[in-house]
Amino acid sequence: MALSNALAASVRSVYIHARLAEERLRSGVAWWPLAPAMVADPYPAYRKLRDRDPVHYSILARQFVVSRYADVDRILRDHRDFSNDLTRARYSRGIVATRRKLKPSMLALDPPDHTRLRRLVNRAFTPRSVAELEDFIRATAHGLVDRMEGTDEFDLMKAFAVPLPTIVIARMIGVPERDLTRFKVWSSRLARALEPILTPAEQELVYRAHRQLAEYLTSIVEQRRLEPREDLVSRLVEAEEQGDRLTRDETIVMLRLLLLAGNETTTNLIGNGVRALLRHPGQLALLRERPDLIPSAVEELLRYDSPVQLDMRIAIRDLDVGDSAVPSGAMIGLLIGSANHDPERFRRPAELDITRSDRGNISFGRGIHHCLGAPLARLEGRIALEVLLERFSEIGFGARPPKYRPSVVLRGLEHFHVRVVRSG
Repeated sequence: MALSNALAASVRSVYIHARLAEERLRSGVAWWPLAPAMVADPYPAYRKLRDRDPVHYSILARQFVVSRYADVDRILRDHRDFSNDLTRARYSRGIVATRRKLKPSMLALDPPDHTRLRRLVNRAFTPRSVAELEDFIRATAHGLVDRMEGTDEFDLMKAFAVPLPTIVIARMIGVPERDLTRFKVWSSRLARALEPILTPAEQELVYRAHRQLAEYLTSIVEQRRLEPREDLVSRLVEAEEQGDRLTRDETIVMLRLLLLAGNETTTNLIGNGVRALLRHPGQLALLRERPDLIPSAVEELLRYDSPVQLDMRIAIRDLDVGDSAVPSGAMIGLLIGSANHDPERFRRPAELDITRSDRGNISFGRGIHHCLGAPLARLEGRIALEVLLERFSEIGFGARPPKYRPSVVLRGLEHFHVRVVRSG
């Protein structure tokens, strides 16, 4: 078995290198986001794509990859020519095959279905309901720091960046503390459904997590129908617009989406953001001197190393993107991380500048599919920075180097050890 696995891996490696060589011959550049160098730092490759082939056809991924800000921004805003329903692609593999087996969330729907669901969920997931969580988020963040008492080095991801948003979204949904561990496991496995390249084993884990989470949430939804509480599930159950309500299945799928939107992206924002600040000690020192810059810093950290690196659309008809012709049914990968580093849009994009005035990152998307959880992620990111800077007078890299997870869509750290000195 070990020999056959090694042989399969060798054949796969040869195939990948051959296809990448073919891409380079065609366009002068290749795109393979799971290459170790890309996982560690994708931004040099993004620069080559923008310069040499901004609408690049990836042979391996079988999709067009769009890297310039203007093109990505345009496509995100244009839901008439570019569909979010990936099952409309010309072929079925990876993410398309996975999506076809899952009940579609609002994220994967076009108008009028998307319009109806967004209107209903907006009645439940309001800015006011998010703002009311501030005291709870802050208390939770301080509580997580308290647990680190007695150690001057720890994994920031495991101890802080992962549990903070998990506890918050669980509180919003009404999940008891005893279920937090499996709740996070389901969240992490379901996040893989966003990835365009999955092995059969990974697909099965996604389906299993979907079934288990749906079963778990069904009981909560039914309880809230009978006995409403002050939580998100009750608000979703009660949301009504001109006599229209969410069905039980729609409510469960919406909660699945909110779990991902309010959990995985926030974890990555905290981890990527703190790492970026440690790599730019001058910016970290400025933030300590001027904590009023923290909201601005959150926006810059979202731009500098975005938690979401790629979004996808399907071309509804034959059309042009930039100077390239894209056929109907083609899958299009929108490189959010590249767009956020486009010098045509941002001055000195490779520099971290928490005082940046030329804002406009597209880390949470654009248009009708703009991320519903963006206000919550920004709030948690701001509070996380405030608490970490308040509780630790010094923060630096730990002995173990940080490591990013191999992923195409979500960019986040697998582990990130930091060394700290506690305040006063």
